[in-house]
Amino acid sequence: MNLVEQKTFVIPAMAPEHLNRVDRLADELRKYKQVEFETHHKFHGGIYSRTVCAKKNHTYTGALIKVPTTLIVSGDVSIYMGERIVRMIGYHVLIGSVGRKQAFYCHEDTDMTMLFATKATTVEEVELEFTDESEELMSHHNANEVFFSGETL
Repeated sequence: MNLVEQKTFVIPAMAPEHLNRVDRLADELRKYKQVEFETHHKFHGGIYSRTVCAKKNHTYTGALIKVPTTLIVSGDVSIYMGERIVRMIGYHVLIGSVGRKQAFYCHEDTDMTMLFATKATTVEEVELEFTDESEELMSHHNANEVFFSGETL
């Protein structure tokens, strides 16, 4: 595992075998009680941001992402990126490629915010835009906070 010191990092697209590993992990994790957390959605100026506070000593899996995004991580987390696992401590801005699906282990509580440009105006629309696995998202099972500024480009 690499400890990342740089503040900007690219998360590459993942090979099918690496995506399958995340799917198998997700299947295994579903056997256990799920951690509840709130998802914070913000729509402003043509940018959608989605923030979760992932809890210490828990493992999470994400959905297959089909749009380029920026991911901001603040905390202490190990991220599975296919060819490697990278530990990030502190504040990092990651550039996320299309065709990735991460697994995360939080060593401490960690805030993660995904952002991307969109014309969507609802959570349902934007989730369908960034993944074909929207029914699996925790925002479909837990509390949500939604803010729409009304300002667009």
